[in-house]
Amino acid sequence: MHCPFCRHPDSRVVDSRTTDDGTSIRRRRQCPDCSRRFTTVETASLMVIKRSGVTEPFSRTKVISGVRKACQGRPVTEDALAKLGQRVEEAVRATGSAELTTHDVGLAILGPLQELDLVAYLRFASVYKAFDTLEDFETAIAELREPRPHPHECEPGGTAPVVPVPASAAD
Repeated sequence: MHCPFCRHPDSRVVDSRTTDDGTSIRRRRQCPDCSRRFTTVETASLMVIKRSGVTEPFSRTKVISGVRKACQGRPVTEDALAKLGQRVEEAVRATGSAELTTHDVGLAILGPLQELDLVAYLRFASVYKAFDTLEDFETAIAELREPRPHPHECEPGGTAPVVPVPASAAD
């Protein structure tokens, strides 16, 4: 690391700490030549491969702005969007991969967005999954209406317990 003051090509790390969110490391450095101190912040780069083949750094801001469009006119706060952006970034970083496709990022958005707002989810999914017909929307809506067991209701094998329903209650 070059000293920003005298451009000396080396520096000594005096102190290292992780940031509050744990995504980067803050290092306090000292130049052996001029003895001045400076701070660097190190983050692991995460690259996104777009459909065109172009690679660019992952941007939480771009995720939030894309989801914001889907949430237009919906009762979704900026705070909720920020939390969704953080969840998406944590999910894509947790994959351990240094490069992801836009498809991977889209998949990471769908889950948290479905929990946030179903109408916004359908809007986003219609673009992301390229819905062409009314049947595409009907299929997506039918999937959303299917009851899903909560994780704590599942048996150890990972499947929901089968509960018999009396014929009179099924009507």
